[in-house]
Amino acid sequence: MKLVTFTHQGSTRIGLVDGEEVVNLSSAAPDLPTEMCAFLTAGETALDAARAALAAGGSRLPLDQVHLESPILRPPKILAIGVNYRDHVEEAKEAGMKIPDFPMVFNKQSTAAHPPYDPFHLPRASHVLDYEGELALVIGRRCRHVPADRAGEVIAGYAVANDVTVRDWQLRVPTWTMGKSFDTHCPLGPWIVTADEVPDPHSLDLKTWVNGELRQSSNTKNLIFDCFALIEHLSTAFTLEPGDVIVTGTPGGVGIAMKPPQLLKVGDVVRIAIDGVGEIENGVVEEPAGTAVL
Repeated sequence: MKLVTFTHQGSTRIGLVDGEEVVNLSSAAPDLPTEMCAFLTAGETALDAARAALAAGGSRLPLDQVHLESPILRPPKILAIGVNYRDHVEEAKEAGMKIPDFPMVFNKQSTAAHPPYDPFHLPRASHVLDYEGELALVIGRRCRHVPADRAGEVIAGYAVANDVTVRDWQLRVPTWTMGKSFDTHCPLGPWIVTADEVPDPHSLDLKTWVNGELRQSSNTKNLIFDCFALIEHLSTAFTLEPGDVIVTGTPGGVGIAMKPPQLLKVGDVVRIAIDGVGEIENGVVEEPAGTAVL
């Protein structure tokens, strides 16, 4: 199944994408939660009810008449992995990058989560803006100390992510959180493809285009630490919760490594596609002026 969070006529809820339609679970299965983290927390009971609603065929909306949001509006945690493709290490050797002995983990703040087709910001604070196409996995069960051979049991599904990065902010201090966490800098989606529809997350082609030019082309078989190893590593330290997003790393082809560097500017369009998962596409716009007091 393809689980989505969508807005229609001013109301935001969850649903299932089936072809060019969205099954509105609020109508088709009104006893289900209307928010994705709560839905995932409800586990197999909720998934079975959603499957039944999909099979029943009612309560549908045209996909082009809804606005797809980030599948998880505010993930409890966005955990990202740096330097996790061998070809990315290779292109950055001149900068001293080498294959890490352990996963390089950093946070993207939850407010970075962004819809799959909405434009993201070129910040006022910096114009050193880059893209990173990545496979994201979504945790479906609260868990701790999960061995790699059981990690598949806690994955709800997979999505496409862009780990948008403000490079000068990323690299001016040893920790990367600030440069990775600007608002709008984690486009995610367009949906969560449930794990049962992705038999092997480690054999998926991943491609990124900027303005139609292919920049990244790799396969998740090239991950240094695969999805299951990452879950084992992360859950050793802290509890993973339904709705947590793990962004697994980017392959070679990022803009900063090109000669000369090809950084993003206003008007650029970034498209990222992963076989069997989907694609997202986001333009680049100036960050709005002024102070936001919300």
